[in-house]
Amino acid sequence: MQVRESNIEQELIAKLGDLKYEIRPDLRDRAALERNFRQHFEALNKVKLTDGEFSRLLGEIVTADVFTAAHTLRNRNAFTRDDGTPLNYTLVNINDWCKNTFEVANQFRINTDYSYHQYDVLLLINGVPAVQIELKTLGINPRRAIQQIVEYKNDPGNGYTRTLLCFIQLFIVSNRDATYYFANNNARHFAFNADERFLPIYQYAAPDNSKISGLDAFADAFLPKCTLGQMISKYMVLVASEQKLLMMRPYQIYAVKNIVECIDKNLGNGYVWHTTGSGKTLTSFKASTLLKANPAIEKCLFVVDRKDLDRQTREEFNRFQEGCVEENTNTGTLVRRMLSDAAADKVIVCTIQKLGLALDGGSTRNQSREKRGLATHAEQLEALCDKRMVFIFDECHRSQFGDNHQAIRDFFPKAQLFGFTGTPIFEPNSRYKRIEGDEQTLKTTEDLFQQSLHEYTITHAIEDRNVLRFHVEYYKPDGKQAPKPGETLAKRAVVDAILAKHDAATGGRRFNAILATSSINDAIEYYELFKTAQAHKQQAEPGWQSLNIAAVFSPPSDVSADVRQLQEDLPQEQADNKKNPEEKKAALSAIIADYNAAFGSNHRIEEFDGYYQDVQQRIKGQQFPNADLPKKGREKLDIVIVVDMLLTGFDSKYLNTLYVDKNLKHHGLIQAFSRTNRVLNDTKPYGNILDFRGQKDSVDAAIALFSGVTVEKARTIWLVDTAPVVIEKLKEARDQLDRFMASQGVSGTPDDIANLKGDAARAGFVERFKQVQKLAVQLGQYTDLTLEQAQEIEQVLPRDELNAFRGAYLETAQRLRAQQATPSGRKDEVVDQLDFEFVLFASATIDYDYIMKLAADISLQPAGKASMSREQLIGLIAGDAKFIDEREEISEYVRGLKAGAGLDEAAIRAGYEAFKQDKAARALAVVADTYGLPVARMQAFVEAVLARRILDGEALTELLAPLELGWKARAQKEETLMGELIPLLRKRAGGREIAGLKAWEEER
Repeated sequence: MQVRESNIEQELIAKLGDLKYEIRPDLRDRAALERNFRQHFEALNKVKLTDGEFSRLLGEIVTADVFTAAHTLRNRNAFTRDDGTPLNYTLVNINDWCKNTFEVANQFRINTDYSYHQYDVLLLINGVPAVQIELKTLGINPRRAIQQIVEYKNDPGNGYTRTLLCFIQLFIVSNRDATYYFANNNARHFAFNADERFLPIYQYAAPDNSKISGLDAFADAFLPKCTLGQMISKYMVLVASEQKLLMMRPYQIYAVKNIVECIDKNLGNGYVWHTTGSGKTLTSFKASTLLKANPAIEKCLFVVDRKDLDRQTREEFNRFQEGCVEENTNTGTLVRRMLSDAAADKVIVCTIQKLGLALDGGSTRNQSREKRGLATHAEQLEALCDKRMVFIFDECHRSQFGDNHQAIRDFFPKAQLFGFTGTPIFEPNSRYKRIEGDEQTLKTTEDLFQQSLHEYTITHAIEDRNVLRFHVEYYKPDGKQAPKPGETLAKRAVVDAILAKHDAATGGRRFNAILATSSINDAIEYYELFKTAQAHKQQAEPGWQSLNIAAVFSPPSDVSADVRQLQEDLPQEQADNKKNPEEKKAALSAIIADYNAAFGSNHRIEEFDGYYQDVQQRIKGQQFPNADLPKKGREKLDIVIVVDMLLTGFDSKYLNTLYVDKNLKHHGLIQAFSRTNRVLNDTKPYGNILDFRGQKDSVDAAIALFSGVTVEKARTIWLVDTAPVVIEKLKEARDQLDRFMASQGVSGTPDDIANLKGDAARAGFVERFKQVQKLAVQLGQYTDLTLEQAQEIEQVLPRDELNAFRGAYLETAQRLRAQQATPSGRKDEVVDQLDFEFVLFASATIDYDYIMKLAADISLQPAGKASMSREQLIGLIAGDAKFIDEREEISEYVRGLKAGAGLDEAAIRAGYEAFKQDKAARALAVVADTYGLPVARMQAFVEAVLARRILDGEALTELLAPLELGWKARAQKEETLMGELIPLLRKRAGGREIAGLKAWEEER
């Protein structure tokens, strides 16, 4: 028997009662909520407000801006009373959140402008609704609860914008077995759609990273009163620059708690092993801000080891809290800030190089000061020698293996040192040795930092879907053996292989790639080879669209101080630049000139840092298709050739492929691979690695070292299934689809989908074909498919049949999506839990421009000579989610095109727009005629609704005024008229919301 949602709700309320929450069954509406809040507010602030004052207070604090509300909740605020006296108040006890009152309300209702919303469970802190819990029946995907929350927030006049519900900080969704939570945010950070995953959604976890999924266990771990208070007050971050609320993940929270405890109890040093991509900067920021309030700590220095990371970290810190970290322009500024008593100087971000120069009495700068009779920086800093200092090192394996670590410990004997790393140094991957007497041992992360404070490895992150797994292909030239480990292939063979595989690897150029090379000379040679190979390819294949390729490596000689600092962590490039520097400088200048020509920029080698930053931003900001950019298709960067740069500390969710022609091992290999595995959505199922050096043994050794499990187990976690395994899964998914169709009495062909009876059957098809499509997308990005495997896939799911199934899926999903939008209680439960994942059905290469180009080709060519037939083009349109709302119009227009009519692309575009307008006008004329209304009057009404995106009830009444109906007949006529207008308005709106429309849909 299915567990009812109401039973889950009552069990949760009982659990909260056990946790000493006060159960408030009387809080069911807005008036009761406000009365309760007033009582708590007056008690906390020791004040008695008049009714007028309370009304004004509500007017001041209730806001549609989530960020402003969050700020008000956490700070002391000012209010002017009726007699002019000021009242400084807080909404909750911000000094000790545990001392607030915690209450539970359920089945709370708020009317919106056009409907009402019902909230399952609300948790109130001092009368302020801070947490909303939405529950679903066991078996229903909690994503549907998330969608419901988003729909509620988008409803005009909703409670989140005009009542105390604006203070909601966290949403929790659960079907009892699976429980998730996420932060409230303004609309631009709060979306749930096909193009992007709704991020970030969290599952709570124990300190060992094991998941706490069940609602009862989640309540025990997350919802005790003090714990919840800490989650909101300490472990949420208000990102000032983006006006955004950010929740810390469980492993970040445990790391911060352990660092703070280590400092409070003076337990020595420690390191945090949090894998690349897990948000170490946020963790260190929160640790730093908590230390800022600790009077026992003199200074907290966050130390990085490269100029770009210095800037990146400072910008990240200031992103979390505007102006919290100042730029250190030179060593003298760093020393001044270290000696300063200003609150703004308590937390400082600096590079290890600047810190080392300040402490080194023999440095050129210190000797220069000494000659001028000035105190050296080291002498100035002696005032801090006996103070408690905290040093937090980012990527500590880079900055701490040398003399710097010991210099800091010697200079600041009371200092505590903490390191963050995604790839710790163990004995197998240590390159440094420690000599104690006659004994020589390797120096590891634990040697330097004493103890591990928390671990969250890439294995944990992959299992949590915080990062992706990897698909690794060890390239084998056709008909040849794979290269021996470390062996190099001819570069032209590598270039040809990349050009052949790039479209598949990057999902039809949806994503971009890095080519890692062994030296600057190799990078230059590769760049020239790509130019030559692409020119030849374009001659042989006139339709070939060239890849945009750039290269970045540090320039030799005559560089700025910023670039010199950047080079300090690029050992290969430093060594390379000592040989024939002028040749390398000329080559880099030519590469930058090509880049300027391609992208309309104006970079110079003398200002290399600007070029380097531009390349990074172009990769990070690359989101295909570039519909809003002026030079479509030319703004994206497909491949960046590198030596050392971009292989550590660089993140982009649009980068999915790494081509490797350099020897990598241990932490260097993991760092490089991890550039590809940032999560986007299901169109990016894994990070793609194409290795040209046969480094399988190095990969196995690295994943074993950094996963803490055996090689075989690590491989099953880190690496995606091989192509034969996924092909078998595809066969099984196809078989399940065929068996389901047979069980419904129809054949397994796409044409028969329309004959499925009932929404439950249609939902069954949607669920089963979605699994087929996921596997097809995954196999589509495998670069190592053999000809036989490709034929096997084609046999299981022929391309034309796949496109037909995609079209049938989208048509069915469109119908069921409309069902989900119907009022609660009137839809099939099976339909209600569907998650369509339209992003799986949106091609990177098929967009509006592409369709118009193919349509023009049909018009320009004689019958049968076009590059794609009319039927094939219509199939493409039907199978792509981007056209789901206008697939009928485009398909009908294409069917009406005459072969050989000679219409170019501009004429096709203009013709399609005219076709749409004519079709819409004709449909509207039919409705106007049916209701006896002038067409012009109906047209004006519809245009006004679309222009304002508001359905005005008075305007509707005026529209029907010429019919001179009584109120009852007019109400009936309005309802039937809107039944016909709603689909037309929805289509013309193109997915944009029209305020007031949902109310009419719910009444019908």
